[in-house]
Amino acid sequence: MTQGGNDSKKKLIMEKLLERQEEAKIVRKVVLRVSIVLAALFLVVSLGGFFYIHNAMKPVDSKSDETVTVEIPIGTSAAGIARILEEKGIIKDANVFRYYVKFKNESGFMAGEYSLSPSMTFSEIVSHLKTGRVMEEAVFKITIPEGKTLQEITHIISEKTNYSESEVWEQLTNDQFVKELMEQYPNLLTEEILHKDIKYALEGYLFPATYSFYKNDPSIEEIVKAMINKTVEVLQKYSGDMEEKQMSPHKLLTMAALIEKEATKQADRDRIAGVFYNRLKIGMPLQTDPTVLYAQGRHKERVYYKDLGIDDPYNTYKYPGLTPGPIANAGISSIEAALYPEKTDYLYFLATPSGEVLFSYTLDEHNEKKARYITGK
Repeated sequence: MTQGGNDSKKKLIMEKLLERQEEAKIVRKVVLRVSIVLAALFLVVSLGGFFYIHNAMKPVDSKSDETVTVEIPIGTSAAGIARILEEKGIIKDANVFRYYVKFKNESGFMAGEYSLSPSMTFSEIVSHLKTGRVMEEAVFKITIPEGKTLQEITHIISEKTNYSESEVWEQLTNDQFVKELMEQYPNLLTEEILHKDIKYALEGYLFPATYSFYKNDPSIEEIVKAMINKTVEVLQKYSGDMEEKQMSPHKLLTMAALIEKEATKQADRDRIAGVFYNRLKIGMPLQTDPTVLYAQGRHKERVYYKDLGIDDPYNTYKYPGLTPGPIANAGISSIEAALYPEKTDYLYFLATPSGEVLFSYTLDEHNEKKARYITGK
């Protein structure tokens, strides 16, 4: 074969190689585009599913005062109960409720005629169906106001029951009882509550609300579990944001308690939370008076300078950072403020005798307001 023939053959081979490379490049582009489209579709479907389920788990109407009579026949399966609840307008989606029951491993539902409301959460509905609260009135109720300490809650429980304060307090502070609760609520009551500096393990974990009881003599354990169940239910709503912000229940409830004891109005709570986080960020002590009172173990109308030196881990004038644990039991407003603080540059705040909260950027500005509204100078 001549040199010219060899060159022609090489040229032909090179042209075919280039064609194949071009074809491969086109195929790769097509595959990449198809993969991107499929991934986008998967993401859209996944997000759509997540938001649908998240919405379906919320009450049908959280503000509804309506009650609906719902009859659960004997032998009805969980799927059957879910269908009845959806038909009666108590839940939004029967399948979501059915999977919730399965995921939570709930069982023991009782047949009967129930009075349920569209404002009820899944947890409340399940509780009613399991305990057989069939069209019955509460025997008595216990109301725990926001901001109460464990000692104050002890007094409230004692007043509403036949238990003495010493009996209630002994149960609430019993190490064995606390450990049993930790086993039952491992995601809420973690090892953090057993830290050596914690005064009372259950402080901050008994949610402030009104609790209805359907028999005259519920045990202290039943009363406490009702309050802890409510805390679980409330925090469950914020679990995604808590995980994103790396906030354990203990840290969240500790910050919420500080806000609860300092604030009155919602706007103040959000802004006070912002001040606290600003101080934590720069290593500045929180210096909040309620922690001094908690360290002293008593209530006073006013904290004096001589009180600020108490050597106690809960004293935020002496020890930087958060307190070892909650100093009270916070409500939803303070929990939300702790989770969603107002973004601000304030480092100081001052509560006036009239209840107004004044915020300052600098110590000089803060001292001027203190002299004007507190000391009168």
